[in-house]
Amino acid sequence: MSKGLKTGRKISWCPGCGNFGILAATIKALEELNLDPEKVVLVSGIGCHGRITDYIRANSIHGIHGRVLPLATGIKLANHELTVIGFAGDGDAYNIGIGHLPAAARRNIDITYIVHNNMVYGLTTGQASPTSPLGFKTRSTPLGNIEKPLNPILFAIACGATFVARGFAGEVEHLKNLIIEAIRHEGFALIDVLQPCITFNPTISQQLRKRIYKLEENGHNPRDKNQAIKKAQEWENKIPIGIIYKEERPTYHKQIPQLAQKPLTKHKQTPKMNDIIEILA
Repeated sequence: MSKGLKTGRKISWCPGCGNFGILAATIKALEELNLDPEKVVLVSGIGCHGRITDYIRANSIHGIHGRVLPLATGIKLANHELTVIGFAGDGDAYNIGIGHLPAAARRNIDITYIVHNNMVYGLTTGQASPTSPLGFKTRSTPLGNIEKPLNPILFAIACGATFVARGFAGEVEHLKNLIIEAIRHEGFALIDVLQPCITFNPTISQQLRKRIYKLEENGHNPRDKNQAIKKAQEWENKIPIGIIYKEERPTYHKQIPQLAQKPLTKHKQTPKMNDIIEILA
């Protein structure tokens, strides 16, 4: 990690946590893009992932549970010259925050959304999450999970996301490249990162590396939506990682004349006299 982007804060994640890989990949991506930390804003939610904003030297905000996308959207619309990256956990993103994903995707807000998907609630010591596999025994499902897990890749494509990818925290260089491509993409970019939790989900964590394969090494065309949908449904024996779907579509702020002209923060604010009188009163 670059000393320039490290905050020096003590990292509190469990040894071997997949969050370390995501942190390393993010810092490498920011370094390679040579982004000015003052023009980068990181948004995190509630969960083990949430501490990531403490460890990267950039503007950041730690929001409430499930509200990463509304915060990131507001920041981007206020000043679209900023690079805005949101971090969320699978519970944060796909449970309480799931309603915000379709809105951000169909509007094509120009932000990067990185979801730390460990398929379990790690911060609250191991309950089933929206992506937990069937039969998974946790503190909340001692007899095994009976709820079919959400497919976030398929969901994001259906919602209109213009960049959908899956990464693996154990493949730092590959994940770094995905983050770079997502940041460069003009529009809403989701990267669902399979993030091993060796404390509360050790079994699936051990299986992931054996099952993943890289799409770019198998001739996948991410611009073919039908092919992307098929790849989004692969899971049982093999799990594809890489860019699954990508398309170009006008971003939200470029379709608003006032914002397309210049960022909202650079518009001259002229309050009406009645407003001034009301404030003074």
